[in-house]
Formats: sequence, structure tokens, C-alpha cells
Amino acid sequence: MPGARITGWGMAVPEKVVTNDDLSARLDTSDEWITERTGIRQRHVGGTTSQLGIDAGRRALDQAGVDAADVDVLVLATTTPDATVPGTSATVQQGLGVAGGAFDLNAACSGFVYALVVAHGLVSLGARRILVVGSETLSRITDWDDRSMAVLVGDGAGAVVLEATDGPGQLLGWDLGADGSLRHLLKCDLGGYLFMNGKEIFRHAVRAVVDSSTAALARAGVTAADVELFVPHQANARIITAASQRLGIPAERCVVTIDRYGNTSSASIPLALCDAIDTGRLRPGALVLLSGFGGGMTWASAVLRWGGWRDREATRRRS
Repeated sequence: MPGARITGWGMAVPEKVVTNDDLSARLDTSDEWITERTGIRQRHVGGTTSQLGIDAGRRALDQAGVDAADVDVLVLATTTPDATVPGTSATVQQGLGVAGGAFDLNAACSGFVYALVVAHGLVSLGARRILVVGSETLSRITDWDDRSMAVLVGDGAGAVVLEATDGPGQLLGWDLGADGSLRHLLKCDLGGYLFMNGKEIFRHAVRAVVDSSTAALARAGVTAADVELFVPHQANARIITAASQRLGIPAERCVVTIDRYGNTSSASIPLALCDAIDTGRLRPGALVLLSGFGGGMTWASAVLRWGGWRDREATRRRS
């Protein structure tokens, strides 16, 4: 069966930046308090989920040299759709000019990895090109008078283009999971605001990332020692540190962008991945571990052998 490789990537964040000092001017908090407990220094706020997704998707398509009309499927991971009906993927599809199918996927902060695994499955069934987007506007469902949540969230989007290849692709192993009995720990009722039991989420999140990552690595036939770059969900710097230490992955191999973007839910992993690529941290052949957790409670991990754009022309010739 054909595999798939990432041949393009792109990101988008709102222009408006809200710093910790901005928040401390109206809330009982401080830059020191927020930074020490979360690792966040600023976040981008504004826009719509669909427009951020369109902007990130267009950049990914342009980077890959792919026409939107040649995309077979668009998968949008989001917990903050523009409307209940229709799916926000329909708006993104129209905005980009994608000719193929489009659907939303909601697995909270694990959503992008869920979508990436699903996209690889679609390629194995015959799809040639898939656009995977993670886009969020958490600021719309946040009570900005609630210090516990307002300091955490940000808005943004990240996207990748997957193209089919003959033989094995980038995805070497994966793990997806959920435990609905924990859904009360992180939730947002219809018409309400985000709620999180931070202490319990921390405890379950670290365990979920470690167990899920270990399962994905085992399925790939590798170990944490082989991982050259760890791209975790950017929820809290302390969670990232605790999980990476338990996995035995050194800090210098972890991608951390939470200081600039805050928690952007399903957009956080693609934002971090784009940052790693654009700053030269990913070399061809590198083993990459993606891992996320979120409301549901969900978790998801994927192990990739990085190749990406260097394989683009060979991919074109085979298609």
C-alpha cells in the first residue's frame, strides 16, 4: 500500500498579541506568576477558525507547490468551529478552492495527530493528496475574567500537505486513545466557557503522553532514545518537562513554543512542527515524535521518519 509524506506546511496567527503584562493590568496576576506556572509569555488572539485555517492551508499548499484543486480531502481538526452546522471545513474548502471532500474532526488538543493518522489511512485507500489543518480560536470560548483560564489560551492554525508515495511513508507508528470517564476534567458546555481541573489534568496528561508515546514508539520498532525531535502539545511547560523527562528525551530535543502562542489546542502541534522546520531543527531522516492530549479525555501520538519536501519531485513523478 502507498505511504504518505509531508511535502508542505504553513501556519497563521492573529496579528493581535496579548502579553502577560496586558493580562496583569486587569486580572490579579503577574508576568512572573504566569511564566513560572505555565511557561507562557504571550499569546495571539483574534480572527475566526475558518480564516486562520484558510491562511495556514494556503501557505502549506504554496510551500508544497500543490494546487488546491488537486487535493482529494481536507481534514480540519478543531474544537472551536465557526458554527454548529455546517462544519467549518466547508468554509475552509471554499476559501481555498479544494475540489475534494472536507470534514471536521474534534478530538480536542489531540485533534491534529488524530487527523494526521486518519489522513494516512485515507492515503492507504487511494487518496493522493490530503490537506490536514488544525485551527482554533479558544479566545471565543474563554471567560477573560477567569484568571485560571484566561492566561492559558491563544488562537492560531497550522497545516500540512500529505502526498502519497510508493512504498512506506513517513508514519512508522501511532497510538490513539480516549477515556470518556474523564470528560468532566476539561470541558465547555454549549454556550458556556472553558472549564479545567488543572491539577487532575496535569496528573492524567503526563501519564497519557508517556504511555501513548511509548505505545507508538513500540509499534514503530524504535525507542525514545532514537527520537531526535519531540513535538508535544503545548499546554503547559511543566507538563512538557515532566513527560519528556519520564520518556528520557533531553530538553534540547523538545520543541517548545508555548511561550509565544499559549495553548492553541489542536493548532499547537502543527504550529510547533512548523516552527521546528522553519528554524532548521528537522533534518532528513530524523525520527520525530508527535504527542498530544486533550478534553475527552483523548490522547494521540505518531512517530514519523522525516523526509518531506526533499521527496517532493519524486512524489510528483510517481503521481
